[in-house]
Amino acid sequence: MTAIYVRELKSYFLTPIGYIFCGVFLIVSGLAFAECTLLEQSVSSVGQYFVWMMVIFAVLLPLLTMKLFSEDRKSRTDQILLTSPVSVFGIVMGKYLAALTVFAVTLAVNSFNFVLLHVYGNPNTVSILMNVIGVFLLGAAFIAIGVFLSSLTENQLIAAVSAIGVNAAMLLISLVAGKVETTGLRTVLKWFSVIDRFTPFTNQMLDVSAIIYYVSLAAIFLFLTDRVIEKRRWA
Repeated sequence: MTAIYVRELKSYFLTPIGYIFCGVFLIVSGLAFAECTLLEQSVSSVGQYFVWMMVIFAVLLPLLTMKLFSEDRKSRTDQILLTSPVSVFGIVMGKYLAALTVFAVTLAVNSFNFVLLHVYGNPNTVSILMNVIGVFLLGAAFIAIGVFLSSLTENQLIAAVSAIGVNAAMLLISLVAGKVETTGLRTVLKWFSVIDRFTPFTNQMLDVSAIIYYVSLAAIFLFLTDRVIEKRRWA
């Protein structure tokens, strides 16, 4: 697994994908940060910034995941992986952790923006920390979804577009739930809503149920990816 992790991590910066992701992520999130906080000269709109971060993740994170399995499948190098003395779980986790590392490092660099808030006031450090933890967990779940969709096709564009579509749908569930009149259905939709699960973090709460939800969501899609690759190995 370690060899695959290192290989995938290096591949992000041997091709333009890693640089494009990091650059676009930092530029767009920086502009959103300036608009929501610095230009407003208020720390009260930090929550709005993190909402924008969710939208940014939905669009940009598929750039990290679209090639993970589809590229190997298209170039037929997946046969080398599948016949190597590495478990399917190791292959999946190596690729997933490589994408997660690039995302985590970029998010950490981007978080230095919050230092600027001290110039304009006294920001709530606990609130910011909780929100950062929340968006990291959300990003980890989105990456797992992207990994799964990449394993289903050899076309990187299809993998990216489908991941964007699923991520967007996950974000829109909350809006749909608000318009549903049936109480039971509305409750179910809100339970699956990634935005509703994110709410405790905005209220400075390290909610265990929300953490379990995001971790479980990532685990489910990684398990499904494992099953897809295992089936291909034996086929």
